[in-house]
Amino acid sequence: MEVADLTTFAAVARCEGITRAARELHTVQSNVTNRIKALEDEVGVRLFERHSRGVVLTSAGMRLLPYAARAVALLQEATAMARDDGEAQGTLTIGTMETTVATRLPPVFAAFHDLCPAVNLVVQTGPTADLMQSVLDNKVDGAFVAGPIDHPDLSAVRAFEEELVLVSSRRWQDLASLRAHALPISALMFRTGCSYRQKLEQLMVQLGKPAFKRFEFGSFDGILGCVAADVGVTLLPRSVVERSAVADQVIAHQVDVNIARAPTFFIRRRQSYEGTALRKFAGCLEERAQQLPSMFPLTADFAYSH
Repeated sequence: MEVADLTTFAAVARCEGITRAARELHTVQSNVTNRIKALEDEVGVRLFERHSRGVVLTSAGMRLLPYAARAVALLQEATAMARDDGEAQGTLTIGTMETTVATRLPPVFAAFHDLCPAVNLVVQTGPTADLMQSVLDNKVDGAFVAGPIDHPDLSAVRAFEEELVLVSSRRWQDLASLRAHALPISALMFRTGCSYRQKLEQLMVQLGKPAFKRFEFGSFDGILGCVAADVGVTLLPRSVVERSAVADQVIAHQVDVNIARAPTFFIRRRQSYEGTALRKFAGCLEERAQQLPSMFPLTADFAYSH
């Protein structure tokens, strides 16, 4: 069984289409089709069902997929281990939430760059759910995500602790006035998969606004700009709000501790090879985390105002 066939199989399963997989693998569609056919001939069963919008795994394909992913990951780890002579070099890919890279990670990246100048650092941003999957799929070496984390294939180390605040325009001087507003209020948020989005949806219900409208954005700058323009409200780390260009145009409201507390974890795949570059990055992260004052624990009566 060829490793290239397994890699192609995993890509097609992930992309749910031959054309999309070929684009991801930087090859032509016919090459992908031929490799899938060769793999199906070897195992003796169909691995995909074709339809008008792409492909879907058969039951046999679903059984093969985790083994294919493990085989590809093991080969990548073996290659990395063979090349690792104790000197940090090559490429290190780190995933992170956009809010974390904006406020917490610049000093970590600066320290790592000074320590390991030969390493090419690649940073990918996304919501927590996507970042977790990227770690599991071996697309990134590690990622910063919102907790809690409970996955058997992931190890998690607490890196930072954020205080989430409800952000509104200056029209809303307190949450009591917002609660008393008769009309629906829009909630500005990142796309599905963002843990802050889930907490904002929970908070809107607590505030008596279950019929809120959802506006999705791709950046926190866009969200805060629209909040300042009184389009709606959002939930973001206080550190992001205070450093924003529109900090003087918005108000950050304290919320219930169960929503406000937002630990950020650095996650990696369990039982995977940890190269020199990743170990040195983890060291820079630990040193930086120890320098930051803790903003918690919050008192039990730290709640949103009525």
